[in-house]
Amino acid sequence: MIEQLFGSKTRVKLLQLFYSNPNRSFYVREITRKVDEQINSVRRELANLLSIGIIESESTNNRLYYEVNQDYEYYKALSMVFGPKAAKTAKKGSKTEDVEAATEETIEHPLAKEVRGLGRVELALLTGIFTRDNLAGIDVLIVGDVNQTKLNKFMGDLEKEENKELRYTVMPKSNFIYRQQINDRFINNVLAAKKQIIINNQAIAG
Repeated sequence: MIEQLFGSKTRVKLLQLFYSNPNRSFYVREITRKVDEQINSVRRELANLLSIGIIESESTNNRLYYEVNQDYEYYKALSMVFGPKAAKTAKKGSKTEDVEAATEETIEHPLAKEVRGLGRVELALLTGIFTRDNLAGIDVLIVGDVNQTKLNKFMGDLEKEENKELRYTVMPKSNFIYRQQINDRFINNVLAAKKQIIINNQAIAG
């Protein structure tokens, strides 16, 4: 149904990828691997989405990156169709009023459920290679009390998915709050960097 509405299976997969990963940039071959479609089809649909304004592109180190355009006029509406909340709504087989109510909720990050399974997590975010912003000097920050074995598996799976070794920091909530209070440079850089928020119980800006 959605494929018929939007005209292309590849286009639907691209929209799902971009809207499930706001603040995340992807290069063409990475996109092709994640959506499992032919590169020519991916290039064609990327050009279509660019021309409409749904995504935007930027060249870095001789590589072209693509990212969802959060200033696009229908960004919120498309998020409800292609973002994580859409998948949850579809599973419930919800009625129109349920969809309307869902628009008032914050769209949950795809990794949120896995991160909650690590323990009592107060804050979790992605930055660094996930957002092409090295200000923080890390790729993943997790604040809270976590199970080390589960954390190791989570990070191992994430590294396999990204096909890269990731830099991550885990700290208890008390340490995070203290470092905020003393204006710690590392924490300031992490919070100032471009990031994807997975879990946010500390009311930091997204």
